[in-house]
Amino acid sequence: MLDSDEIAAETEALRQQVRTLPDDQRQRFHRHFGKAVRDPDTYAVLNYLFIAGLHHFYLGKWFRGLMNLAVFGAGIALMVIGLTVPGLVVIGAISALELYALFRAQLIVLDHNNRLMRELLEELQPSS
Repeated sequence: MLDSDEIAAETEALRQQVRTLPDDQRQRFHRHFGKAVRDPDTYAVLNYLFIAGLHHFYLGKWFRGLMNLAVFGAGIALMVIGLTVPGLVVIGAISALELYALFRAQLIVLDHNNRLMRELLEELQPSS
């Protein structure tokens, strides 16, 4: 489970590492990170729309997004074939899970951005 204090501490530690990079590497870092960084508000809006899975695609989690869409689609299919209550249960369950993610959108995206920073720093630092 994501902890806000741990994520904040990691963000600060990563920023400190970026500050120690030579100028050319720091410019490369910011150029690549600027393209890849994700916005928590955009993630939250995509989740809030309840079009299951869009927010996962936004973070590049294609499998999770496809699974979300599949479950949501299964719920709709159940309702179409006349199994309304099971369909509503499936849609309600996936919506409840996504509602939890909506309230944790800030932490989820900050953790994602920290992961990106770590990967970029590893690429930029010479291997020993």
